[in-house]
Amino acid sequence: MSAHAPAWAQHSLLASRRREFLGAPIHALTMAETLAIAEEAMTLRRPLHHVVVNVAKLVTMRQNAELREDVAGADVVNVDGIGVLWGARLCGVALPERVAGVDIMINLLSLCAMRGFRPYLLGAEQHVLDAVVARLANEHPSLSIAGTRNGYFKPEDEAGIVAAINASDADCLLVAMPTPRKERFLKRYRDELAPSFVMGVGGSFDVYGGKVARAPRLIQAAGLEWLFRVVQEPRRLWRRYYDANTAYAGLLCREFWERRWRRNAGL
Repeated sequence: MSAHAPAWAQHSLLASRRREFLGAPIHALTMAETLAIAEEAMTLRRPLHHVVVNVAKLVTMRQNAELREDVAGADVVNVDGIGVLWGARLCGVALPERVAGVDIMINLLSLCAMRGFRPYLLGAEQHVLDAVVARLANEHPSLSIAGTRNGYFKPEDEAGIVAAINASDADCLLVAMPTPRKERFLKRYRDELAPSFVMGVGGSFDVYGGKVARAPRLIQAAGLEWLFRVVQEPRRLWRRYYDANTAYAGLLCREFWERRWRRNAGL
């Protein structure tokens, strides 16, 4: 766990809302509460590492000790996937709502525009990154972007990228790279990175930049956003979602009955 973590662990809201589900820490926060904590971090210039968990990440964490450590070492962990929200509630873990990473990013960028905070955008393909910047210029003309860098770089380039981020005087850093690469990057450089609020946003640049369509709200609410993605890219995604969802169903079933047994046994 990084050196800054204890201060946030003692934060009254975060301490009171910390839960655990399938071995992962989760904070029972609303979108508004999450954004308030991010704003507090940037205002006070106090380092805060944010992550989200979905079904695929929870499953991968069971097999990947490094990813599990990266998530456990974060200061704030939101529930991104509706499957995680429903599964946690089924097992008696009270969570207020889904706080999707792409929605946090969109709201955070609006907050930056309103409050004068400067984001640094790292990740995705260059043409996607350009589309994100163009859309931000149209929707938030007052927003000052500290800097950008696409996600195609070698390990030996990382030190220079970190130096460029720090030189940009950014208030927050959004990392649009796949799991577990983004988690590894943020964990490795968290204590070196100058931006106060750092967050992995996965494929959110692809969505915001128009490369990938997002499911309509009714499909999201029905928990079928994953199926909408599979329909768009069946060859690439069907096996990934099949494996993750099947493994999650088994983990959830076992967790439900174990919790029920412990409750009945008075443990």
